[in-house]
Amino acid sequence: MNTPLDYKTVTEAIDSMHLGDFSQATIRDIQALSRVLEEKTGQQVIHLEMGVPGLQPSEIALKAEQEALANGCATVYPPNGGIPRIKNAASQFVKAFIGVDIAPNSCIPTTGSMQGTFATFTAIYHAMGVRNGAKKDTVLFIQPGFPVQNTQCDVIGLKQVGLDIHGFRGDALITKLEEMLRQGNICCIVYSNPNNPSWVCFTDEELKGIGELATKYDVIILEDLAYFAMDFRRDLSHPFQAPYQATVANYTDNYVLWVSGSKAFSYAGQRIGVTCISDKLYDREFEALKPFGVSTFGNFFCNRLMYTLSSGTTHSVQHAMAALMEAACDGSYNFLDDVKEYGRRAKFMKDVLLANGFYLVYDNDMGAPLADGFYFTVQYPGMTDLQLTRELMYYGIAVFPLDTMGSTQQGVRICTSFFADNQRDTFRQRIEAFKANH
Repeated sequence: MNTPLDYKTVTEAIDSMHLGDFSQATIRDIQALSRVLEEKTGQQVIHLEMGVPGLQPSEIALKAEQEALANGCATVYPPNGGIPRIKNAASQFVKAFIGVDIAPNSCIPTTGSMQGTFATFTAIYHAMGVRNGAKKDTVLFIQPGFPVQNTQCDVIGLKQVGLDIHGFRGDALITKLEEMLRQGNICCIVYSNPNNPSWVCFTDEELKGIGELATKYDVIILEDLAYFAMDFRRDLSHPFQAPYQATVANYTDNYVLWVSGSKAFSYAGQRIGVTCISDKLYDREFEALKPFGVSTFGNFFCNRLMYTLSSGTTHSVQHAMAALMEAACDGSYNFLDDVKEYGRRAKFMKDVLLANGFYLVYDNDMGAPLADGFYFTVQYPGMTDLQLTRELMYYGIAVFPLDTMGSTQQGVRICTSFFADNQRDTFRQRIEAFKANH
């Protein structure tokens, strides 16, 4: 078959790496294959598989971190719960862009939201008494989602169950969630909003229903805001003005929010996020925590988990994240201006794919068109997601199959972060060639 990348070379590379039908391939495997193909063919692979930010960070962050280092912060351990500057900045940021009140004490910087999620799952495991055989031992993932969070639960020892939102939105979502919560084994519910990778966004009505269920069944809602305010259908960039980032925090006190520095602030390499725990949950006492010498959720999180995980978060990067949040809150820095580029890239790629026989898998948001953002999902008629993932490699396009992300649908995830303007013509030509051969 005549393909943009030599058919025999691609096949031999796949076979040599023992990737087979791609059913066991990780994102890193696909990335490694891409690098091999670039070396062997001398042609560039268009990388749509990795959810890694591709934009330059603001000088605000760089300057603040450099100044902090120059002032000697590298010689001092940071507090387990974070330096006062970032705790105050995070509290203000949550008020300015989410519209809810969380005290500075309840905002804890972590080494990326990844550490925040791991610490939160661990805190829930112990607070709920899972290690002592408590019934609430299962995490409910609203999927598709970030596979590493499932792995974190496996490592900790939390059971898990998933619910694919493809067939459940609006009242149907709330009804299905309550059906699952009635079993009495769910300790927390996890989702991202906007969703990775479908990019659907929960409505206030859905979040109200989720919040009310959290209170009724005493479960904790874990809201992953990795793509903070990146629903570009609404302008969420003005501090202390509606509209705000939609959140379950308006409807329950049983919540934890994870705010990441990676995507919205393009500061992924420095590993910084903030875990924002509702004040009532932070101060809530759990009998199962008393053997650790503490009894409240927040105290356990800061002074047992963050202490034993890393003795706090890198000192200098806390100043960088705080500076970004401070500038966003005072209106001198519109953090969404730069990341709107992801939306522009998504629109271009969607237009090309849909014009050449592909279709969107998660194709609407409660009847409205999806926002154009960091991710979207597509499929080609007559193929499985694994077949499409493998086949696109022959066209020099690397993607990631949905079935590894908890989805029940066939399709692939497209990430816009590494797509460059100078790849537009190549992308169009390769997708047109794909259509011609299929």
